[in-house]
Amino acid sequence: MISELRIENFAIIDRLELIFKPGLTTMTGETGAGKSIILDAMEAVIGGRTDLTQIRAGAERAIVEAVFHIPAALQPAIHRVLEPEDLLESPDEITLGRELRQNGRSVARINGRSGSLGLLREVGSCLVDIHGQSEHLSLLDVRQHLGLLDRFARADSLHASYLHIYREWQQLRHELAELRSAERDADRRVDLYTFQLNEIESARLRPGEEEELKQERNRLANAENLAALVQEALALLDEGTPENPAVTDLFGQLVHALGSLARIDPARTSLSEGAATLAETAADLARSLRSYQESIEYNPRRLEEVEERLELFHNLKRKYGGSLDAVLDTAERLHRELDQITHATERIAELEEQEKHIRVRLADQAKQLSAARNAASADLAGAVEVELDDLRMAEARFAVDLHTNPDLQGLDIGLDQPVGFDETGCDRCEFLIAPNPGEGLKPLVRIASGGETSRLMLALKKVLTEADSVPTLIFDEIDQGIGGRVGMTVGEKLWQLARSHQVFCVTHLPQLAAFGDQHIRVMKLVDGGRTTTRVELLNDSNRRDELAQMLGGLSAANRSAAQEALALARQRAMELNKQVHPPQ
Repeated sequence: MISELRIENFAIIDRLELIFKPGLTTMTGETGAGKSIILDAMEAVIGGRTDLTQIRAGAERAIVEAVFHIPAALQPAIHRVLEPEDLLESPDEITLGRELRQNGRSVARINGRSGSLGLLREVGSCLVDIHGQSEHLSLLDVRQHLGLLDRFARADSLHASYLHIYREWQQLRHELAELRSAERDADRRVDLYTFQLNEIESARLRPGEEEELKQERNRLANAENLAALVQEALALLDEGTPENPAVTDLFGQLVHALGSLARIDPARTSLSEGAATLAETAADLARSLRSYQESIEYNPRRLEEVEERLELFHNLKRKYGGSLDAVLDTAERLHRELDQITHATERIAELEEQEKHIRVRLADQAKQLSAARNAASADLAGAVEVELDDLRMAEARFAVDLHTNPDLQGLDIGLDQPVGFDETGCDRCEFLIAPNPGEGLKPLVRIASGGETSRLMLALKKVLTEADSVPTLIFDEIDQGIGGRVGMTVGEKLWQLARSHQVFCVTHLPQLAAFGDQHIRVMKLVDGGRTTTRVELLNDSNRRDELAQMLGGLSAANRSAAQEALALARQRAMELNKQVHPPQ
């Protein structure tokens, strides 16, 4: 429900702040005072159409902001819309805003942050329905008729079961489509995958081989230099001259000297042993160098082989991944792909058989859903016509057009031929109306707007109260073309509707206005040459005077009639309340 509404520089409203309560709020005032402008502002804040003429003369921008309390039943749907956009702040409250600028730009805001107008409209349509002179009429949206009928028929669980099977069928169809597409291209892909796999497997890759070959290539490319360095090292170790003795000879002299030292001073035996170890290490180093010298070869043919092998690795990595591990992973994937292609025909046959069974289940569920809808259609039409009779539209006829469309690829639900289906089932639904005698039933979307439309909306809303999840309903001049007696009836129905919804009604009938739980008077004032709208929340005393003014003036007779209208409304509200909540 709307708890707060702030309007600034909108049409003839300079600044207005309103606090609303649950129940029925009636709005009265002279023609042109600004009642419909307030409703226009409400429509703007939920994403309705706007234009530059709605910006107050002399102002750069118009701003409308509304705070809504989100009922628990609506919270999951609202949260699903807001959470992906990171616009959810409170689980049970939301602020919507709209700013109109003279440059033609319109800015939508949700919880103080900019959002798309489409998103604002999507959220707003869940929270408010405006009926009457505006175009924001959810019941005139044919796409919603089937859902309303389902909720009236208490068919939600049947539809949920159908939808579960339908999604299972969609998933199966998706897999089938992929497999059939793959099968159509199977020969080409088998040739490609086989070629790629052979190219990888013929290389006989093994872990670590690339690094080994790089090291070997390095040795082969530098064989002459390596041999010279080894020879130089061996010369220093083993091949001395009288002028420059070999390292091993020097170590031998060192061992002899320290051995003699140790014989004289046994405490220094460790020095002799250390020298012996150094001599042995030098000898081992010399042996290792000779062995390495023997392995060094200058082999241009082997170097070419290694280069070719490394080039093969490079090409495989370029084509199948950035590393040899990635190339091996590609080979495994190709094996799986070929295996799937090989068994695709078997899988397609298996899925086609599964689809037959799913379609049987889907058709059975669709048949049950359709039966529930057909059974409820007549009840809905009858209930709406009863409400229209009370609202001085006794000759009006209402019907639910529920039908199916033939489709050879559709479901067999026991009719002459298969019928089309989607996530809603097999049925197509549209509400039809014949407002006047002699007129044929026509789609609801084609009837004239105004009071007649509002009364029809009221009748539908009354019947569909439990089926309708929109918490706030607004009726603009629903009393158009009716008198005080019917106005009392309309007031009763609005009051009843307001027990489960927040309802706003702009009215010129005192009999209807008397039923308001909250009564707001809208006035037009001229100050400093500027016209401005003001509002006043009426108490019992000035409410009686407002109703008297609506009856023709502040005479004693009109005050008495106004008081009587208030008393009758209270009495009738009490009686209606007892019918809903009988005393224990």
